[in-house]
Amino acid sequence: MASLLLALAVGSTGLYAGFLLVFLTGVMPALGRLPDAAFVAAMRRVNEAVPRAVFMTVFAGVAVFPIAAYLVPVDDRTGAQRWLMLAGFVCALLNHLVTAVGNVPLNNALAAAEGPAEDPAATRAAFEPRWNAYHRARTALIVVAFGLLTAAAAG
Repeated sequence: MASLLLALAVGSTGLYAGFLLVFLTGVMPALGRLPDAAFVAAMRRVNEAVPRAVFMTVFAGVAVFPIAAYLVPVDDRTGAQRWLMLAGFVCALLNHLVTAVGNVPLNNALAAAEGPAEDPAATRAAFEPRWNAYHRARTALIVVAFGLLTAAAAG
C-alpha cells in the first residue's frame, strides 16, 4: 500500500508539474503574443476549460497522495525518505496555496470583467503580469515537489 501511494504521489505530481511547465514555457508565451482582446478572450476560455474532472483529480492527488504515502507506516523507509516525502508534500501544498490565493482570484476577476464596457488593455494589464508571477512560483514549487518525491521513491 505504501509503495502504491508513493507511486501515485510521484505520478500525480509529475503530471501536474508537466502541465504547469507546458503552460509556463509554451502556452503563456504564445498567448502573450496575442493582441489584448484576443489574449483576454483566450485566457477566459482556458480558465473555463481547465478545471474539469480529470484536471481536478490530478490536482487533488497532488495534495492527497504525498501525505497519505508519508503517513502509512513502513518499517524499511529511511529517515531521509520520510523527510523527502514530507518536503515534497509541503511544496505541493504551497503550490496549491499560491494557486488558491493568487491565480484563482485573478481568473475570477478576469471572468467578472467581461462585458461591453470592458477595456481589454486594462483588463490584461491587471491580469497578465500578476498571473504569470504566481504561475512561475507555483510551477517552481511543484517541480521541486516532483523531484523530492521522486528522490524519496528512488531512495
